[in-house]
Amino acid sequence: MLVDMAKEIDRVRAQSAAAVIKQHPGLVLFALSPAIVALGVVWWVFGTAWAALLLVALVLVGGAAVLMKRN
Repeated sequence: MLVDMAKEIDRVRAQSAAAVIKQHPGLVLFALSPAIVALGVVWWVFGTAWAALLLVALVLVGGAAVLMKRN
């Protein structure tokens, strides 16, 4: 029973996040702008490979932060 409720809550949170992105794309862009600028600077200074590595690292760290916050 608790597992079903947890799945339902996760589904609701995902739908809420998608709704915020659809309604306020400027807010999402503003929130992500430091990461976008960092990627651009790394790409410009160090090259594509380092920028790709930084992108992967940002995605992994962001995912880990979300998972740690949920627990």
